Amino acid sequence: MSELVVVALGGNALQQGKGPADAESQLRVVRQTAALLVEIVKAGNQLAIVHGNGPQVGRIVLQNEAAADITPPMPFDVCGAMSQGMIGYHIQQALGECMAEAGLSGQPVTLVSQVLVDASDPAFTKPTKPIGPFYTQEEAEKIAQEKGYTMKEDAGRGWRRVVASPLPLAIVELPQVKTLLNAGFVPIAAGGGGIPVTRQGKGYSGIAAVIDKDLAAWRMAASLGAKTLLILTEVEQACLYYGRPEQQALGVVSAEQMRTYMEEGHFAAGSMGPKVDAALRFVETGAGRTAVITSLDKAVEGVKGRAGTIIKS
Repeated sequence: MSELVVVALGGNALQQGKGPADAESQLRVVRQTAALLVEIVKAGNQLAIVHGNGPQVGRIVLQNEAAADITPPMPFDVCGAMSQGMIGYHIQQALGECMAEAGLSGQPVTLVSQVLVDASDPAFTKPTKPIGPFYTQEEAEKIAQEKGYTMKEDAGRGWRRVVASPLPLAIVELPQVKTLLNAGFVPIAAGGGGIPVTRQGKGYSGIAAVIDKDLAAWRMAASLGAKTLLILTEVEQACLYYGRPEQQALGVVSAEQMRTYMEEGHFAAGSMGPKVDAALRFVETGAGRTAVITSLDKAVEGVKGRAGTIIKS
């Protein structure tokens, strides 16, 4: 029986560093990503994919604002839905082609996904989630004054706009994800962390926020009963004292020890912190679960327990 692996794709799996941000360049990077992901399927695993959207949704918002005099700008939750369609389309194209070339049945399917959040979540009073392009401090201060955005320095890489990042409570379309998996398809769901929604009568209403995609991946993996959560990022392993002479890469680590490291402040809130948080939430709330944090090129080895930071209960 195949094992379900839920993969959280980081920004480097969708866009090449500070390279061009056009559609052709994104598709080229996604094709490279798909060639690695298909190896996980070829190894006999089922796959479900969650992806980020920080740069992409930020650009969609900028496009909306720039054209505000011509056509009404869309609200933030709608921009999130747009990013799900755009990124999912590219993953479908690239991964579908790789699966067909490998003779694998089933195809990837993008599911526009809502994720339930609490409107009273404290995150709404303290925005932390970076979106959009990087700016110099001078540029950021000007944008904050002109548009009222909250701008913060992002892990030494520059300044970015930040928005609320509430905790994901449930994947609204989880039954549809299960149906796709049972039919042999590869669901691409909760893209960008999902479209944040709150309860509205018997339905839902969108709210301006960005759910961390790693936390959304935790929620989806746990809800699906997956045994492996694979969080892909730019570095091969999480590290203690990152960027310092005494930097120490972490291999196999118990959840208890990893939580101690997190509480000691080893993992930056804007980069490795959410990944470690998601990994721990996944491992600590179910028996026999494993979370892997590693780089894209080590994805297959990570699933096999031979690379990356491997967190077990």
